[in-house]
Amino acid sequence: MSVSPEFTRGKIHDVVVKPLGKFLDERGWLAELFRSDETDPATMPVMAYVSMTRPGIARGPHEHVDQTDWFCFIGPSNFKVYLWDSRPDSPTHGVKQTLFAGIDAPMSVIVPPGVVHAYKNVGGVDGIVFNAPNRLYAGEGKSSPVDEIRHEDVAGSPFILD
Repeated sequence: MSVSPEFTRGKIHDVVVKPLGKFLDERGWLAELFRSDETDPATMPVMAYVSMTRPGIARGPHEHVDQTDWFCFIGPSNFKVYLWDSRPDSPTHGVKQTLFAGIDAPMSVIVPPGVVHAYKNVGGVDGIVFNAPNRLYAGEGKSSPVDEIRHEDVAGSPFILD
């Protein structure tokens, strides 16, 4: 796969960013993360997990060949989300997009295959991220290779977090 060493800032084709509305009452709040009646069947989740990331820590950058990630950043911290379009046939090939999401801006971010992605906890407390990918991690029964191309330790990688 050919990777462009230079990325321009902009919005990436096929990445879906949706603010998550909070429904507030005296008990607290509720936010719908996804609904099947509002979801493209190609990105319909098949599993879900939550992760906790400590302040100042990043996850990624990495990408998937077939998997679409459906991240939901809801707090209690804030994250800087990094996206790089390395898909050769994409109309936004070579574009880098950054977002701020979390307690101050709850949102879902749907990341298609071939878009390199990472996120960093930029808040002062542990942060929780929900992900509902459209592929099973390591396949059925966890018996297949993991669909992940990691870029964290690649010398000269253009996928740099600031």
